[in-house]
Amino acid sequence: DEKRILPTCVQLTGEYGLDDVFVGVPAKLGKNGIEQIIELDLNDEEADALRKSADAVRETVNAWKAMG
Repeated sequence: DEKRILPTCVQLTGEYGLDDVFVGVPAKLGKNGIEQIIELDLNDEEADALRKSADAVRETVNAWKAMG
């Protein structure tokens, strides 16, 4: 239960302006799992890259769902 901040794949629910998508962001982990998602101040280029990554995850999940 060190409460360390580590890069972790988590479901975002409004953080970074993103909803209902799992992406890698820093999070504080404790003995019961994720305790806090850390929102870093991203510049425009970094925020755009995160949005593009989230869009790619959504597209992959949607394609997988369409197969089943």
